[in-house]
Amino acid sequence: MASAYSQDQISRFLSMIDLPEKYRLEANPTRDLALLSALHTYTISSVPYENLLLHYSPARDISLEPGDLFRKIVLDGKGRGGYCMENSIFYLHVLRGLGFNVYPTGVRIRLRVDGIPQGDYVGWVHMVNIVTLPNGRKYMIDVGFGGDGATKPVPMVRGQGEADSYPSIHNIGTQELRLVRDFIPGQTVLVEEAKLWIYQYRNGPTKDWNSFFAFPEIEFLPLDFGVMNWFTMWKSFQRSEVLIIRFLRRPSKDKQGEDEVYGKRMLINGVVKGNMGGKTVVVKECKTERERVEAVKELFGIELSNEERVAIQGYVTELR
Repeated sequence: MASAYSQDQISRFLSMIDLPEKYRLEANPTRDLALLSALHTYTISSVPYENLLLHYSPARDISLEPGDLFRKIVLDGKGRGGYCMENSIFYLHVLRGLGFNVYPTGVRIRLRVDGIPQGDYVGWVHMVNIVTLPNGRKYMIDVGFGGDGATKPVPMVRGQGEADSYPSIHNIGTQELRLVRDFIPGQTVLVEEAKLWIYQYRNGPTKDWNSFFAFPEIEFLPLDFGVMNWFTMWKSFQRSEVLIIRFLRRPSKDKQGEDEVYGKRMLINGVVKGNMGGKTVVVKECKTERERVEAVKELFGIELSNEERVAIQGYVTELR
């Protein structure tokens, strides 16, 4: 399927995220893992995960139309991103416009209990993109999961049955990520083709692996995401929590002329936290709307208009 974005639009986005010149359209880079990884780094550190439209807008409605997403993320110039489906659908069209073989799929997640994903997998409330490179290797691309999201493409490599046979990659600090193929609780058709890819993380080599979400290899269509988006907007935790996550980058220690992700900054309701590759610490606690709006601008680079600031008055997530 063709991209919804023109080459000029994609060039404008690549310029906005400050992608190194060797990866720009004019350089005609090879569509390989190096390009895919650089795009990931510069995208997640430029386009934040955020759900501010559900709290700081009169309509509290989110559009997944590619044109609306391009305007919000690129043209408006206010530092905005979006939540999972916004960022990932936008990125899907960027990848297609760059010539990658890519399609989207739906994701079931587990909710956190005491900070750790636990319990049943809930319904389709997240999405990822699956890229197949010319060499046949597949990668999960997720630019919209937030704090424990992957900071690089994650290889989809089938192991030999045992979980320890699946490769892992380094994320931030001591965190590792991997994808394993297995069944999840509730499945009744226990045949090989029914297995799902399960995204797992652990915060150190001696820690336990935590299973966070699961997805199939089937393609989801725009109408599927329309249903998912409606539920996420109106019935999920997104409605009662103000969230922003921005990944931070610095010059790479290994790749000259490129940057790497080294940490993240998060806003959860009125609390701003930071993690620079180690322990998560509280950076600022906002007690009023004025304090939060200032923090959103100063610490996340997102500028809210007066209309947006007023829209939260009287709403459940307003800081009083």
